Amino acid sequence: MDRLKGKRALITGGTSGIGLETARQFLSEGARVAVTGTNPETLEAARKELGPDVVIIKADAADVAGQKAVAEAIKQAFGGLDIVFVNAGVALLKPVEAWDEVGFDRVFDVNVKGPYFLLQALLPILSNPASIVLNTSVNAHIGMPNSSVYAASKAALQSFIRTLSGELIGRGVRLNAVSPGPVATPLYGKLGFTETDLKAVAESIKGQVPAGRFGKPSEIAKAVVFLASDEAAYTVGSEIMIDGGMGTL
Repeated sequence: MDRLKGKRALITGGTSGIGLETARQFLSEGARVAVTGTNPETLEAARKELGPDVVIIKADAADVAGQKAVAEAIKQAFGGLDIVFVNAGVALLKPVEAWDEVGFDRVFDVNVKGPYFLLQALLPILSNPASIVLNTSVNAHIGMPNSSVYAASKAALQSFIRTLSGELIGRGVRLNAVSPGPVATPLYGKLGFTETDLKAVAESIKGQVPAGRFGKPSEIAKAVVFLASDEAAYTVGSEIMIDGGMGTL
């Protein structure tokens, strides 16, 4: 299909998991794609898998000053931008007494502050119309223990889809969000658990999902394609929950 034919897209955190799968689907729908990441190994792997026409940008999602460099790289490569998928994020799960300021700031820098200033940097090159999709989380809607800081950071993004929609719709920029439940991606391997503890945590989380399983990256990517496409031209400030029913409990 060609739902994104001729469109120019940026995916942050596009070298693994949901971001990489979304890059695959964007390409299959005819888009020109740029992805960001920080890990040299996954950057190179993405380059090999996605092909020479994809723009690979090394960038830290938490680096406010670096967001201008990302925007400049996109301007040089594409001239402008039609789609932004703000996907890069970090998940840290700790009880409230275990948090310190450094960890708190890291989560908000990656998940909220960096993305906000990336969107600011991209504004001059966004086309009219343009679509921005934020990757939030079911955690902002449920009272999962140990997720207080992560959930708060994702709730901030969910606020952005409404406030920034109201601010930017006049210039043709739509903001929407996908809010995944547990998805089988490398994210869970970065939580700092031992392999045994990670399996126990995964089983515990899966037990909270009415569908009885983790989601697939492709199931999230398909929703992002819809929101990025002209099929969603009348969809503004909305959130698509893709959580296996987890948020209904």
